Amino acid sequence: MFAPRRWSLATQVLVLQVLVAAVVVAGGLGAAYLQARSASQEQAGQRVLAVARTIAADPYVVAAATSSAPTPTLQPYAEKVRAATGTDFITIMAPDGTRWTHPDPSRIGQKFVGHTEQALAGGVVLEDYTGTLGPSTRAVVPVWRGGAVGTSVVGLVAVGIRLDAVQSKVAAQVPGLLLAALLAALLAGAGTWLVARHTRRQTAGLSSAELRRMVEYYDAVLHAVREGLLLVDRDGTVLLANDESRRLLGLASDPVGRRVTQLGLQEGVTAALADGGERTDELHVTDARVLVLDQARARWQGRDLGTVATLRDRTDLEALTGELDTARGLADALHAQAHESANRLHTVVSLIELGRADEAVRFATEELMASQQLTDDVVGAVAEPALTALLLGKAAQASERGVDFVVEPGTVVPEGVAPPRDLVTIVGNLVDNALDAVAGAAAPQVRVGARLADGRCTITVSDNGPGLPADQVEQAFTRGWSSKPVEATGGRGLGLALVQQSVARLGGTVEVSAPPGATWTVRLPVAAELAAGRA
Repeated sequence: MFAPRRWSLATQVLVLQVLVAAVVVAGGLGAAYLQARSASQEQAGQRVLAVARTIAADPYVVAAATSSAPTPTLQPYAEKVRAATGTDFITIMAPDGTRWTHPDPSRIGQKFVGHTEQALAGGVVLEDYTGTLGPSTRAVVPVWRGGAVGTSVVGLVAVGIRLDAVQSKVAAQVPGLLLAALLAALLAGAGTWLVARHTRRQTAGLSSAELRRMVEYYDAVLHAVREGLLLVDRDGTVLLANDESRRLLGLASDPVGRRVTQLGLQEGVTAALADGGERTDELHVTDARVLVLDQARARWQGRDLGTVATLRDRTDLEALTGELDTARGLADALHAQAHESANRLHTVVSLIELGRADEAVRFATEELMASQQLTDDVVGAVAEPALTALLLGKAAQASERGVDFVVEPGTVVPEGVAPPRDLVTIVGNLVDNALDAVAGAAAPQVRVGARLADGRCTITVSDNGPGLPADQVEQAFTRGWSSKPVEATGGRGLGLALVQQSVARLGGTVEVSAPPGATWTVRLPVAAELAAGRA
C-alpha cells in the first residue's frame, strides 16, 4: 500500500532527493537546449552579417553594381560565395530592391522581400524574416560607391540562413545534452543514495512520524520524571540534563554543551560525573542537599556513548534519619535509666527495710540532685526547646556510656539564633562524633558551650579523645569521613558533612582543632538586636 508517511526517514529523504534531482536535471536540460538554440541563432546572425559586409566591401561587387548589367557578373559570384560560406541565400540588389542575384534564377529582377530602409540609410539590418525561401535569419548591408563609406549607396547585399537549418544544428547537439543530463542524473543518484544510506544509519531506519513521536514522548518523560537525569559523553560534556537534575544541582542555566568541570558543582559530584565510573547509591553532600548518585555506562549497538547518571534527593530523608537516630538513642538511654532507676529504687527500699532510713534518704537525694542539676543547667542555658531536648537526650546517652557530659557555665543559646532543625543537625552530629571519639578513654568527657559576642553565636563541642591527626583536619568535613571505623558507619560518614552544609547555609563557619582532644567551633551570625539583648 502506498503510504509515504510510514516510510523510514531515509526512504523519504531518498525519494525527495530523487524528485529534486530529476527536476533539476530536467530544468538544466531545458535551459541548456534553450541556451544552445539562442547561441546558434546568435552565431547565425553574426555569420550572415560578416558575409554580407565582406561581399559589400569587395571591389569586384562595387564595380559590378555601378555597371550597366550587374547580373551576369554578380550571379556566379554570389552562388560561389554562398556555396563556400554555407549560407542559404545571397541576394545582391539595386537600391530600389530589384534583385540582381538569387539562388532561384527565376526570381532575378523581382523585388526583394524584406526590410531595406535602415540599410539604405547607411545602417545594417539584422532580423528574422519570412521571405521566398521561408523563415530565415538575414543581414542587409549597403554597397557604397567606390567602396568608401559615407558616399552614395549603389546597391544592397542580403545574406541569410534558413531557421530550420539553425534548428537542425541545435538538434544535432541534443544527444550530447542528453548524455550530459544522464551523467548528471547518475551522479545525483549516487550522491542521493549515499545520503540516504547515512540518514538510515543515523535514524535507525525510523520514519519521521516515529522520530517525532519519540522526541515528544522522551521529552515529556524527561521533564516529568522525579529523578535527576544527566547524560555525559566520553569527553565529559553534558549532552542531556532534565529539569530535576538542574534543580538538585542548583544550576541556574542549561548545562547542555558544557563540561561537568565548568558547572561549579561540589568537588565530589564533579569528580564522580567526570571520571565516568560505575557508581551505585553513592551519597554526596552539596551546599544545600544530600544526593544519591547512580551512574552507569551508556552503550548502543556496541558503541560507548558515555555515562548516564541519576540523582535522587535524600536531604529530608537524611534529616529524618538523624532525628530518628537521636530519638532511638534517647529511647535507649531512657530505657537504660529506667533499669538504673529501678536498681536505685530497690536499693532505697532495701535500706529502709534494713532500718537505715537516713542512708536511704541521702542516697536518693544525691542521685536526684545530680540528675536535676544537669537538667537545670541545660534548661537555664538553652532557650530553644528542640536543642534543650536534644542535649538532655545526649546527656542520657553519655551517662549510659559512662561519659561525663558537661554544659559549660555561662552557656547561652537564645531562641531564634538559628532554625531549630539546623541547630539539631549541627549540635547533634558534633556531640555524636565527640561521644564516639572518647570511646575507650580513661576518663571520657564531652563538653558543650555557647556564647553570644560580636554579632555571632559561637558553639563549641570538645572531647578528650585522641583528637584528629593534622593530615585529617581538612578531610573531616568531606563525605565519607568519620571518626568511627568503616564497619561501624557502613561507609556513610555524613554527619560532619551535614554539619558543614547547615553552617554554610546559615552563613557561618566551622573549625576543628588538632590534638590534644578535639574542639569543634561553629560560628553563626545572629541579628544585632538578638545579640544586644543577650550580651
